[in-house]
Order: sequence, then C-alpha cells, then structure tokens
Amino acid sequence: MNDDERGYPAANAPSGVDPADVHQNKWLAVAAYIIFFIPLLAARQSRFAMYHANQGLVLLLFSIACNIVLGFIPFIGWILLPIANLATLVLVIIGILQSANGQLKPLPVIGSISLLKVP
Repeated sequence: MNDDERGYPAANAPSGVDPADVHQNKWLAVAAYIIFFIPLLAARQSRFAMYHANQGLVLLLFSIACNIVLGFIPFIGWILLPIANLATLVLVIIGILQSANGQLKPLPVIGSISLLKVP
C-alpha cells in the first residue's frame, strides 16, 4: 500500500483499507457527511470511517466559512452564496457516493485538508 505523509492511501492505491473495515463501517462513513461526529463516537479505530469523518468535518467548516464570509459581502456575496451552497451539496453527494462504494478518494478542492487523526 502506498501512503502519503498524512497516512491516507495514495490516489493510485486500489482501496487502501481492509475490506472487512469497509463492510463493517460503510454506513457510519456515509453518515459522516451528514453528521461528521458519528464515526468519532462509534468507530474511532476504523481507518475508513475516520477518513470520511475528516472529510465531513472539512466540508462542514468549508460550508460555514463560505456562509459567513459571503453573507457579509453585499450583492456579490449574496449572488455567490447560493453557488457556494450548491457546490457544498455536490461535494456532500460525491462524498456519500464514495463512502457507499467503499472508496478512499479525497473530495475535489478540499480533500487534501486533514484535521482528524486517522488510525
């Protein structure tokens, strides 16, 4: 397995985690994109679930930052805010599909950010 410095599998690695871990924690990983801390409580030792919990947390913080910053900018921000929220929704859907398919691929644009320690 080819790992980079953050401990995530390299992009060309087939899956990077134990298939049993994926099978056991797939729905917790899906839930991470809705409520990121569910895998933190239920599957702390799962590399697969924690990877998706990290992606869900980064996505949540991205969404909050966009809403705060663009909400204060008159006119231009008010026009860009729905676009940013739509982009967040698209990233959530991509993350849910990747976790449901047992993949450890980073999300576009924000996927390289690591805030949680993955076992």
